[in-house]
Amino acid sequence: MTMSNVHSPPSTTIFTEGRTHSAFRAEPISDTLLRTVWDVARMGPTAMNMGSLRVLFVRSKEGKDRLRPALAAGNVDKTMSAPVTAVFAFDVDFHEHLPKLFPHAVGARERFAAQTEEERATASRMNATLGAGYFILAARAHGLDCGPMGGFDAKKVDAEFFAGTSWRALLLCNLGYGVPEKLHPRAPRLDFDEACKVA
Repeated sequence: MTMSNVHSPPSTTIFTEGRTHSAFRAEPISDTLLRTVWDVARMGPTAMNMGSLRVLFVRSKEGKDRLRPALAAGNVDKTMSAPVTAVFAFDVDFHEHLPKLFPHAVGARERFAAQTEEERATASRMNATLGAGYFILAARAHGLDCGPMGGFDAKKVDAEFFAGTSWRALLLCNLGYGVPEKLHPRAPRLDFDEACKVA
């Protein structure tokens, strides 16, 4: 995102001028900024306030080298050069936090605990996907450019980073300050009449 966009109207910064970047400047992202983006993104609504999104920020060379084998070939260079790669994950044990996050629903934790892991994963995955979208919008609003991607082997990521935990990889997103000159022309979108109906 160019610095001029940081002060544009929010809808312009986040949507109409926001682009998916594959090339980034060699400029670091501070822990403070990552925390700020998280603190905004976590406020987005999810079912039962379950907040099942979890994020692993891969920044070190060692971390990137561990991530590399899970990447599709076309995503390697962009990921290795990005200042940070966010691994968005969902937590199959999200229900353990419900007494804190949704305290007025008595017994909610126990009801989810009685389900199978796959049943819980369905709810967790859906709400974590919402959370990942909120995170991307929050990142753009705070001046970062994003390159979300699905081209990776989730099982390899789980084995490498989340073994023995309740986290499961969902999406990847490169974060940084993009190079506008390397963007492709913006692709078209469907118009209202092509994609929407009113009942």
